[in-house]
Amino acid sequence: MITDFHTHIYPDKIAEKTISILKKQAPVVQNFSDGTISGLRKSMRQSGIGKAVILPVATRKGQFDTINRFAAEINSSCDDLISFGGIHPDDDDPEEKLKFLKDSGFRGIKIHPDYTGTFIDDPRYIRIITGCARLGLTVVTHAGVDPAFDVIHCPPEKGRAVLDAVMKETGVKEPFMVFAHLGGIFMHEEVKKHLLGSCCYLDISCSFAALGSFCDTTDEQVVGVIKKHGADKILFATDSPWNYQKEYVDHFKALEGLTDKEKNMILFSNAEKLLS
Repeated sequence: MITDFHTHIYPDKIAEKTISILKKQAPVVQNFSDGTISGLRKSMRQSGIGKAVILPVATRKGQFDTINRFAAEINSSCDDLISFGGIHPDDDDPEEKLKFLKDSGFRGIKIHPDYTGTFIDDPRYIRIITGCARLGLTVVTHAGVDPAFDVIHCPPEKGRAVLDAVMKETGVKEPFMVFAHLGGIFMHEEVKKHLLGSCCYLDISCSFAALGSFCDTTDEQVVGVIKKHGADKILFATDSPWNYQKEYVDHFKALEGLTDKEKNMILFSNAEKLLS
C-alpha cells in the first residue's frame, strides 16, 4: 500500500479561499485537487495511494488549538489519513503542547520556517525539535526555497547543524527528522554536501524537474541522492494538492536505477516503520 508522506488539506469551508490565497502568493504553482478531504481521497484512489500523511502549518501564534482540533478529528475518523500536528515557534509552553500532541496520539509535527519567518536554527525551533526528539515525535520541515518567499529559512547547512545538535543533546540514535523536497528545493549541491548520509529522512516531493516548474533535480540526480543517502531513509511524497499524485506515482515507479526492493521501501515500508 503506497503512502504519500506529504499532503495538505483544509477545512471544507475555507479550502477554496485558502488555495486561492496560496496561489496568489506563489503564482508558479498550481493545484491538482481542491484541498479538501474528499478531493485528496479522490486523488488517492486515482493514484493507487492507500494512505496519506497530512501536514498542517501553523503560520501564526495562537493557531494551535484550531489546527490540532481539526487534525485530531481526521485521526479519529479516518483509517486512510494520518494528520500530524502543527505548532508555531512563538507558541507559549511548547513542551506542554508537544506532550499534549503525544498524549493525543499524534505521530509528529510539521514546521515551515519560511511561513513563520524563523530560521531553523533559531532557539525557539531548536526547543521544539528537541522536545519532539525526547517524546518520539517525528518532525517534518520544509527545506530549501519556497516560491512565496525570498529568504531561505531552512537551508541544508542549518538543518544539519540543528539535527546534529539535537541528537547529541537528547541521545536519540534513530532518524526522527524529515527534510522535505529531497532536502532542499533548488539546493541540490548543498544537500549533497550537508545532508546525504546523515541520520534523517528525505522526502521526494517537489523533486522531479520533469513534473513541475518549481524544482530543478533530474531523475538521475534523484536516483543519485537515494543511492548515496540510502533508500531506507527516503519517503515517497507529493506535496498534494501542489503536485498530481498519479503522475508522481507513475513517474517514480518508472525510474531507472532503483531495484524493486528500494522502490517498495520508499513507497510504503519506510513510512510504515516511521509511523508505527
